[in-house]
Amino acid sequence: MSTLTDELIARLRSGDRRAAARAISIVEDEATGSTDLVRALYPHVGRARRVGITGPPGAGKSTLVQAIALELRGRGQTVGVVAVDPTSPFTGGALLGDRIRMDKVATDPGVFIRSMASRGSLGGLSRKATEAADVLDAFGRDWILMETVGVGQSEVDVARAADTTVVVFSPEAGDGVQAMKAGLMEIAEVFCVNKSDREGADRLVRDLEGALELLPRRGWVPPVVRTVAQTGQGVPDLLAAVEKHRDAIEKSGELTTRRLSRARSRIREIVDDRVLRSTWSGREQELEALAGRVVRGETTPYAAADEILKK
Repeated sequence: MSTLTDELIARLRSGDRRAAARAISIVEDEATGSTDLVRALYPHVGRARRVGITGPPGAGKSTLVQAIALELRGRGQTVGVVAVDPTSPFTGGALLGDRIRMDKVATDPGVFIRSMASRGSLGGLSRKATEAADVLDAFGRDWILMETVGVGQSEVDVARAADTTVVVFSPEAGDGVQAMKAGLMEIAEVFCVNKSDREGADRLVRDLEGALELLPRRGWVPPVVRTVAQTGQGVPDLLAAVEKHRDAIEKSGELTTRRLSRARSRIREIVDDRVLRSTWSGREQELEALAGRVVRGETTPYAAADEILKK
């Protein structure tokens, strides 16, 4: 491990926000020394409570994350936020507007917000977001809130990355139908009906509770909590449900099982990523030539792929 990595870890552990930001940038960009940095971080990871916040677009997830952070800060707890925004398919960039939506906590020294691009992750969480959470864990944050892009049913990534997953809905058109989607129903440990002061909230709560009755019974039955994130109403109840779930899985041993599953998934992702990179490294001209042969009808995409794999 390099002297620079040692110095960065020391600054990070001492509470240096710039060091935390730098460390996240290194792991996100896979810059030189990123592997050594992750290795050095790991002895300090595992203390923070990780909560995933997911749900359909427009449910008020960012406002809710801010309300949760405000409540936790009132209790003297420190908070890290990893907010994943959609990546543009054209430019590769992202809006990363969470500091605008979380203006009430953005300058609080006890809250560290990091916006990240999804980088094409259909699950709503980029692989690097988990490593950013590791950095914030080592940085000493008590709670880490991981907010996803809200693309719909494909947000299973957050369930793998978090200890507790909160699925957020609002009583707007379509959310009742969205709630019935099996993917979101099955990953939720806590349901949150946000904007519950609006018309239709009672019906949405009934829909969710009815849908839960249809799911196979498991040890933990997800509660349905009402919130109004703009005012903070219901947020203490939401946190109480999150803490109750964490206590339940800790006592049952499921927390350890989840962390083992998380480790397996990350190992697979790293292997997949490295195999892909090694497969395509230096093959641009070969790919171009094969593509031309496919277009001219001289071969098929499957045969072209087989040719690359044989090599």
